[in-house]
Parts: sequence; structure tokens; C-alpha cells
Amino acid sequence: MTLYDFADSGNGYKVRLMLSHLGTAYRYVEVDILRGESRTPEFLVKNPNGRIPVLELDDGTFLSESNAILFYLAEGSRYLPEDRLGRAHVLQWMFFEQYSHEPNVATVRFWLKHLELDEERRKRMAEKTTLGHAALSVMERHLAGRTFFVGETYSIADIALYAYTHVADEGGFDLSPYVAVGAWLERVRAQPGYVPLHPSCAELARPA
Repeated sequence: MTLYDFADSGNGYKVRLMLSHLGTAYRYVEVDILRGESRTPEFLVKNPNGRIPVLELDDGTFLSESNAILFYLAEGSRYLPEDRLGRAHVLQWMFFEQYSHEPNVATVRFWLKHLELDEERRKRMAEKTTLGHAALSVMERHLAGRTFFVGETYSIADIALYAYTHVADEGGFDLSPYVAVGAWLERVRAQPGYVPLHPSCAELARPA
């Protein structure tokens, strides 16, 4: 398989982390989104939405959207519950990540790390920061007294939410008040096959 990705992307990191947990070999292709490389005609063939990550399967099929890729990779593994309700709960938290968490926590981080904080973004910062803390508070309440997000078992719901939560401080979010979230972050880091976000892609990708 081939992963088309941007090294500092939390969405791409979800896939890299999952592949590492599974011990799956893959080829890594860096796509510099800051230079518009995900908007070229060649890349739009892979994903008409012009976004990373994209996973090219062995048969040449292209799969986009990080959480859809997680779901595909997790099928038949211990990272996705077998029972119907458990799978629905996993999807519940993955939808929460994309609708309530990522648009705020990840967006603010991206602005501060990679873009100029212009007047329009400054105006939106306060609202997005408030909404980001609201999402973190939901996580804190849910994790109080729980080990992981679904069924006390590490799953792709945890992977999806870990990706941008563990670097939320880079977006100005102070995680110290979120004690249960902090303990959960440590449990994720302790999982077999864990890899961090920031090492070079060459170190993360297993030779295919």
C-alpha cells in the first residue's frame, strides 16, 4: 500500500499510527499541502476533494478521509469491536472527532503553526478556541472512570481522537485541567506499536 500524506497532519498520523499498530508495510509519499501539491491534476485523480491522507490499496484503489481509512484498516482486527453496538459507538466518537473536535482544535493548531494569523483568522480564534475546549470537556467527562472511549478496549475511536488531542497545546490549548484526558493520552502512548507524530517519515514507514 502507499500512503500519500503531509508529515505534520494529525489526520495522516491517524493512519500511520494504525499501520504501525498492525505492523503493516507501506510506502510513504509526502504531499506538501502548503505548496498546493494536493490540488494538482495528478493528485485530484487520487482524491477529487484535494485533501490528504489518501491510501492507495494494493489493487490501485484510492481511499480518502482519515477515519474511513481507519475503519477499513481495522476491519477484522482488535481495534474494531465485533458487536453491532460497539461498532456504532466507535463511529459515534469518530463522527464527534470530525464534527466537534478536529474543526476547532486542529484548525487553530494549523493556523498557528503553518499560516499567517491574519485579521479574519484572529476574529475566529476565540470562537474556535471556545468550541475546542467544549470538545475537550466532553472527552474529559466521558473518560472519567473509563480506560478508553468504547468498551474499555483501545480502538480506532481512541486513535482518531488522540491524533489532534495530544498536540492540542500547539494550538494554545492548555490540557492540564483535563486530568482524565491526560491519563488517557498516556495509556495510548503505552500501546504496542505506538509511534509518535514527529519523527521523519522514513523512520515511521516500514519498508514495503
